[in-house]
Amino acid sequence: MSILEVKDVSIRYITGDFKDIGLKDFVVKKLSGKYKVKEFWADRHVSFSLKKGDMLGIIGTNGAGKSTLLKAVSGIMIPTEGSIHREGNIAALLELASGFDPELNVRENTFLRGALLGYTRQFMNDMYHDIIDFADLWDFEERPFKQLSSGMKSRLAFSIASMVNPEILILDEVLSVGDGAFKVKSESKMREIIQGGATTIFVSHSLEQVQQLCNKILWLHKGEQVFFGDDVDAICSQYQDFLDKKIGIHDVNPNICLTNR
Repeated sequence: MSILEVKDVSIRYITGDFKDIGLKDFVVKKLSGKYKVKEFWADRHVSFSLKKGDMLGIIGTNGAGKSTLLKAVSGIMIPTEGSIHREGNIAALLELASGFDPELNVRENTFLRGALLGYTRQFMNDMYHDIIDFADLWDFEERPFKQLSSGMKSRLAFSIASMVNPEILILDEVLSVGDGAFKVKSESKMREIIQGGATTIFVSHSLEQVQQLCNKILWLHKGEQVFFGDDVDAICSQYQDFLDKKIGIHDVNPNICLTNR
């Protein structure tokens, strides 16, 4: 039984003159027929399904639609077309640096971030020691958040977001946060959550991490689905050939995985 099913999902952004003009000019242009609207499809006709315990790696160059798709799967965005069915609660580690107040200290920001993620005050009270300990920030507990390095900020955000046991876990390039030692610790934490049965979606530019961690893979290119399947090594190999310009996007082998578009 699928715990997550994405069916023919397309996501559209609309841009136009309204971003640069005032209300009066907007009305005038609208009435005169000079108002211009542009459409941009970040994702087009993406379909895949995952079972409990699956780990899906999403690969693709910048602008492929990876982060937009994650926002739709996590419920932050609603697809323009298609549908997404989820079972159980979701923990999404997206844009780790967002959701903090630079003027508050580390302790205050920990509770603020927890509240934004929907954690109860009691949960945060119970988990606070573990969060700060995992992020290794005891010496900076009362320090204003704006004085932390970017690595420290990411460590705190990762620590807060990973202190749950979700049915679906969404990771957007988060295993690259912090220094070498923290990368090892964060990857170990993710393995712990995954081994607990969480279905995981993982976006990364590291093909090595995808090959080590994932049993399913989705390749996106300019919003279009190139491949979805379970032959992770073969698809990563073709993707690397594509990056090296050994093959074009239309020259990939369509017989190496379960599903391709």
